[in-house]
Amino acid sequence: MKKTSTRLADGRELVYYDLHDDAVRDAVDRRPLERTVTTSEVRRDPLRGDSVAIASHRQGRTYHPPADQCPLCPSQGERLSEIPDSSYDVVVFENRFPSLAGDSGRCEVVCFTSDHHASFADLDEEQARLVLDAWTDRTSELSHLASVEQVFCFENRGAEIGVTLGHPHGQIYAYPFTTPRTAEMLRSLAAHKDATGGENLFDAVLEEELAGERVVLEGEHWAAFVPYAAHWPYEVHLYPKRRVPDLLGLDEAARTEFPQVYLELLRRFDRIFGEGEPPTPYIAAWHQAPFGQLEDFEGVTRDDFALHLELFTIRRTSGKLKFLAGSESGMDVFINDVPPERAAERLREVASS
Repeated sequence: MKKTSTRLADGRELVYYDLHDDAVRDAVDRRPLERTVTTSEVRRDPLRGDSVAIASHRQGRTYHPPADQCPLCPSQGERLSEIPDSSYDVVVFENRFPSLAGDSGRCEVVCFTSDHHASFADLDEEQARLVLDAWTDRTSELSHLASVEQVFCFENRGAEIGVTLGHPHGQIYAYPFTTPRTAEMLRSLAAHKDATGGENLFDAVLEEELAGERVVLEGEHWAAFVPYAAHWPYEVHLYPKRRVPDLLGLDEAARTEFPQVYLELLRRFDRIFGEGEPPTPYIAAWHQAPFGQLEDFEGVTRDDFALHLELFTIRRTSGKLKFLAGSESGMDVFINDVPPERAAERLREVASS
């Protein structure tokens, strides 16, 4: 992998990740952009104890542009985009309309391929590995920023999810706090460790799931399963079998196998609802340990946390979506229409031949 860092016309950082060491990246952003101004602010809710990002500048962000005006495609002639070069393998750049910025963190866009009409599932294993390496490098770089406590790599796919740009891409949020979801896991981790005299909750969950009926697929270094209390109609958790706190902890064997396992999962997701159905909308979310202090979670260290990816769709059956209504949105109590055992069975049924 070759990494080349440059700056866009408004001062934002852009990084090319190339498969070949002889790639030359010297194109200059020729757009007449003024320096980016953001109004991002993080406010803490005194009753719930969580944080909310207020980012009014995002009202003007690019919304469903025509394919020939996509800002994530390479620049061609006088059609100038966010990527100055005429081609790329993987590229990462600071979001022009970030939810978090400055002292409130940072947001980046990750373009998986220059092919506008592809999806992550269309990538070959070499390209998917490059994306993994880019996620890992950005996690490392962002973790050293003074304003960052947790790094979250994720992909939203599909208009049903709320995606406003059709080009295959993901995002990275670098939060200035530990997210509520991670804090819940850390509290459960601490309580279980105390109650059992030191047993790791992630290890216990993985061991139990691998012995049960909800395993979707299993490799030498990775395992994927539908969790016992899945919140979403089709939800899969992907774990490295050797517990590590973040992407930086993966060894070469796990990195090599990851593309095989993950691409198979994504391709199965597109086959869940049968032939002729539109691509399955999904969210793919990496959960990593915070880089800040964990003094609020007594007895827990970063190494107790288990890196894992959660992949889920909001489509519950053909032509029907799972909406977060009163119970889910109002009280955080999910109601799942698809039994996790049936979801796992279906995901095994649609395995590649």
